[in-house]
Amino acid sequence: MVSAEAARNVVGIIGNVISFGLFLSPVPTFYRICKKKDVEEFQPYPYAATVLNCLFWILYGLPIVKPDSTLVVTINSVGLVLELIYLSIFCIFDTQNKGRKKVFLVLFGEVIFMAAIVVTTFLAFHTHEKRTLFVGVFCDIFNILMYASPLTIVKKVVTTKSVEYMPLSLSLANFLNGCVWTAYALIRFDIFILVSNGLGAFFGFLQLVLYAFYYKSTPKRGSQDVKPSEIQLSASDAASRA
Repeated sequence: MVSAEAARNVVGIIGNVISFGLFLSPVPTFYRICKKKDVEEFQPYPYAATVLNCLFWILYGLPIVKPDSTLVVTINSVGLVLELIYLSIFCIFDTQNKGRKKVFLVLFGEVIFMAAIVVTTFLAFHTHEKRTLFVGVFCDIFNILMYASPLTIVKKVVTTKSVEYMPLSLSLANFLNGCVWTAYALIRFDIFILVSNGLGAFFGFLQLVLYAFYYKSTPKRGSQDVKPSEIQLSASDAASRA
């Protein structure tokens, strides 16, 4: 009989694989940027926000905060590296200097904010339970915002009766990712992973329902009609998942 710990590890590894796929979803966006040597209308803010989200989950998964959360640390460490690579590419090809300075300022602000959270965590709280509670609240806030971000396109889908800019693959991946990490949180109960990913699975389900409802009314168009800002909307929502 498979132990609960072994089952949790298997589910966590599956969650890491799906999350890794989500972290890779902006690759077409940055391939386009590299090819054109211009950031066009793309914005760096979703990636900068994901950097902060990854940092929080890495802190949460440390043994001195939440023991036995290695898989949470590994996937968010990978995500952090990828997001920093994306931002580096953005800065390199920001030829008109439209967002480079803002990227540096945002990242600097995130580092200061994160440093304050780390110092508070270790100086003000002296048990795993209190540290987990303090850091976990921040993790849930940012993770829920990340999971809900693709829902910003709902109005456009309903108005145009088209799911052209809400890719099925991303919606399905978000749903599966939420379900897997929810299962991971239930095997060894973790309220913070459960809350954000349970809501993530629900948000993903809503996107799938919307996709099914408007799929037939979606006009068939070539990819050349897609605007850069709309490509980013579908590609940049790979949030940190834990």
